Amino acid sequence: RAALRGGVQTVQYRDKVSPPARQRELATQFAALCRASGVIFLVNDSPQLALDSGADGVHLGQGDGSVAAARALLGPDKIIGVSTRTTEQARQAQADGADYIGLGAMFATGSKNDAVCVGVERLIEVRAAVKLPIVAIGGINRTNIAQVVDAGANAVAVISAVTADPDPALAARELNLAFNRRLAPPAGRVLTVAGSDSGGGAGIQADLKTITLLGAYGMSAITALTAQNTRGVSGIHPCPTDFVARQMDDVLSDIGADVLKTGMLFSAEIVAAVADAIKHYALPAVIDPVMIAKGGAPLLKPDAVAVLREQLIPCAYLLTPNLPEAEALVGFPVRNEIEMGKAARHLQNLGARNVLLKGGHLETTAVDLLLAGNELHRFPSERLTTRHTHGTGCSYAAAIATLLARGESLLQAVTLGKQFIHEAIRTAPGLGAGHGPVNHWQGAKHIL
Repeated sequence: RAALRGGVQTVQYRDKVSPPARQRELATQFAALCRASGVIFLVNDSPQLALDSGADGVHLGQGDGSVAAARALLGPDKIIGVSTRTTEQARQAQADGADYIGLGAMFATGSKNDAVCVGVERLIEVRAAVKLPIVAIGGINRTNIAQVVDAGANAVAVISAVTADPDPALAARELNLAFNRRLAPPAGRVLTVAGSDSGGGAGIQADLKTITLLGAYGMSAITALTAQNTRGVSGIHPCPTDFVARQMDDVLSDIGADVLKTGMLFSAEIVAAVADAIKHYALPAVIDPVMIAKGGAPLLKPDAVAVLREQLIPCAYLLTPNLPEAEALVGFPVRNEIEMGKAARHLQNLGARNVLLKGGHLETTAVDLLLAGNELHRFPSERLTTRHTHGTGCSYAAAIATLLARGESLLQAVTLGKQFIHEAIRTAPGLGAGHGPVNHWQGAKHIL
């Protein structure tokens, strides 16, 4: 059920150990569950079990009988797929009338003892040889899926990448994003939930500029109106919580989103409403825990910090605090790289799937640390001496959210996002008498 919530489009039942009666029972249950979700259900190996369970089709191995025999039993409207390893097998499956082919293994895999790794190079060869949809299989996960999508796979078949994940719905969403790589702009949909900045340098305005310039489709749910310019915030008018929730639901129930990004949430009630929406729609969320404006104005009520820590951080696909925000969340000093690494692991223990700790407040090199799973990645950059840094956190997080929605891996999205924001700061237009905005256009131009 969690995988279905995460956007899985096809479920294949493969069972080598259960007795026939149990297989029929399970296959019939799975068929009903998939039908209710509008998802294709296939049975592995057995056309008869596919027929008995009401499945949408069958997937045949090289030794599981012919396409013609399966077609005679199942009829013309059922889906028949065939496992292949070579270009010759793929051509034969197409000539035999298969609806799609499975090709693999792409990478080393532990789910099949007889799997032979044919590699992405074979996928490129087969893609050039047949017109059938190709389902790539074998060892595919969030770190390598982009390779098989770029090589021509129409879909991927996975087991452990979803079922072994502590959050199968989010794992499925993450894999699905890779197929946005093939879309023409706007590629991917990003919903930003944040406050409005009348000066245009941060908040909703900065997010939508970034999303659009980087080639995705941006949507917004406004949490508060602010009166501000480069000298500071002079007024905040929060939106009612139920209206924030209505904005999110109206967008997500119709247009949908590939990634949700947060900024200024202001109150505990809004924080809780955003967490509820992320969980309900099973969305990858880039959480920028905005607490204080560049000029010093508080943007998050003190009682909201605990709710953010307890309810929103566990929903975060990527949490992106700066050093002062990290200190407020973990309760200990974060002033050097060692303490940054400690804080990142602490925040991951609070429930964040991945953590990007931004080191712009370090006194030396501006180093960001990304804790992705168990791996810590370091992103150093030249420190730029300028006062024009208004909206850097919003824009950086929005860039990463957009790149994720367009199908980049997390590591690549952060790499490009870092380059984007560095160039945007470097080329800041120098507007206003205080902390001026960055140059979103030049930042986007630099990485596209």
